[in-house]
Amino acid sequence: MFLIDMFNKKTILPDAETALPGRAEAIPTAAAHFVSGRPLKGPYPDGMKKVLFGMGCFWGAERLFWQIPGVYVTAVGYAGGLTPNPTYQETTTGLTGHAEVVLVVYDPEKVSLARLLKTFFEEHDPTQGMRQGNDIGTTYRSAVYVFDEGQLAEANAARNAFKRALNAFNHGREITTEIAMAGPFYYAEDYHQQYLAKNPDGYCGLRGTGVSCPIG
Repeated sequence: MFLIDMFNKKTILPDAETALPGRAEAIPTAAAHFVSGRPLKGPYPDGMKKVLFGMGCFWGAERLFWQIPGVYVTAVGYAGGLTPNPTYQETTTGLTGHAEVVLVVYDPEKVSLARLLKTFFEEHDPTQGMRQGNDIGTTYRSAVYVFDEGQLAEANAARNAFKRALNAFNHGREITTEIAMAGPFYYAEDYHQQYLAKNPDGYCGLRGTGVSCPIG
């Protein structure tokens, strides 16, 4: 019964009464990107835009995006939840409400949001609900958190386009990606930042559907 209860807690989002209290101060993290040396928290050059992507474990997802030309900097962290300034250990309980996400800061003159969304939809399976492969829990849900109405419309259009592509291949499952305006983003601990650059043989659970997203 205990194992069943723990499983349920990790796959059901908490409410304000059941969420962990968190803390007032931000947890420590890295100052600079391990690969590019650019500041994780800015200031960013004028004209840069931001978007948050949740694709399961954030280690492999971050590597995908820092390799795309036009992406200025990436960082991993927690978004979409209730607990202020959570730790990694707290998010894994499922009682903070957060998803593991990648902050992507990009130059829209060099790379389009459509290009980033195409990567997002093709490189993971956005139909799995509160999991991604063998990684189970609310922290591994598929999510796109945006910062303006134009991005919101573009993300919803990309989801609809990918849904049509999945249907054409008789994929049969509904897209469960959460698309919403971004709330607070909390940077993850230092050791999570650019993890696969520091640990090239580290875990990466990304698995796509094999279906192309017809955008970008």
